[in-house]
Amino acid sequence: MKHLLALLSLALVLVAAEPPKGEPTNAKEAAAKKAAQDKVVDEKYQALVAKLSPAELAWESVLQQQLGNFYLPLHKRDKIAGKSNAWDFVKDDPKLPRVLLIGDSVSRGYTQPTRKVLEGKANVHRAPANCGPTASGLKNLDAWLGEGKWDVIHFNFGIHDRATPAADYVKRLEEIVARLEKTGAKLIWASTTPIPDNPAQKQTAASIVEKNALAAEVMKKHGIPTDDLFGAITPHLAKLQNPNDVHFTGEGYDFLGAKVGEAILVLIK
Repeated sequence: MKHLLALLSLALVLVAAEPPKGEPTNAKEAAAKKAAQDKVVDEKYQALVAKLSPAELAWESVLQQQLGNFYLPLHKRDKIAGKSNAWDFVKDDPKLPRVLLIGDSVSRGYTQPTRKVLEGKANVHRAPANCGPTASGLKNLDAWLGEGKWDVIHFNFGIHDRATPAADYVKRLEEIVARLEKTGAKLIWASTTPIPDNPAQKQTAASIVEKNALAAEVMKKHGIPTDDLFGAITPHLAKLQNPNDVHFTGEGYDFLGAKVGEAILVLIK
């Protein structure tokens, strides 16, 4: 009896040790499985792209060049799933003003809520990228602006510039403003939203306060109004910002989108 129980125990151990069927057993198999899944996604995405109108295809081409290795795969998965995202192609209503949102992943998060607020009031586009730091802005601004005429440009650079020396940040921001002013659009600066102290990520809450103060001086010099997202959301961080993160909850992005929409409405009325 003891011998039988020992054999049964050994069999249970062996079964428990086996990976679930279909799961990779090592890094090589995991990589191969991921590559196969990516191939399927890419094939479906390419089939979808082949059916797009010339204007939609041109937009997808820009996204393919700008989104990078992190966001492009996410975008492809959204497209084949029929899921809307911040980088949807926007077919303009010629009767409405054209608005461009420029900013990083926080801006990406409030893009769709802003569109809801401004539905029927403005064509809301966003830059085809996570716009990152001011250095990236200087490099890619022409691609983000495209060839269309903009009525309003709502822009921000800050979280990715938290470690940028003050003098460099101001210089680059001045150059970005000069380029945006050439578009003839009404400009509105968005103050950078708060970030938590995180030594592991080499980030401090104070760095954003500093960058906002520097940006405020630049905007004052150029007569550009500020959409104070920092001030608006700071009292609600415990509820609206993810713990130990620079990003926000869905409710947080709705809050920011409403604020952005209101600020833009002031300029388009």
